[in-house]
Amino acid sequence: NPFNPSTTISYSLKNSGQVDLKIFDVAGRLVRVLYRGSETAGQHEKVWLGRDQAGRAVATGVYFYRLQAGADVETRRMLLAK
Repeated sequence: NPFNPSTTISYSLKNSGQVDLKIFDVAGRLVRVLYRGSETAGQHEKVWLGRDQAGRAVATGVYFYRLQAGADVETRRMLLAK
């Protein structure tokens, strides 16, 4: 799943509720809060442009997104290749 310069994170929610989608670097440091808010049940997509919270482009490397929706948590690996 290498990407450059952006990637789309797709997910499906069984129920409506609060969603927290964060990007972390390989050391576990928070890079960006991509989305935090309420969403309806169903399919959703968020685009990460490869930028940190301050809007700066991040370095080539491995990143993880962590999606928390209610009690459900999913973590996936991403590779930014420049």
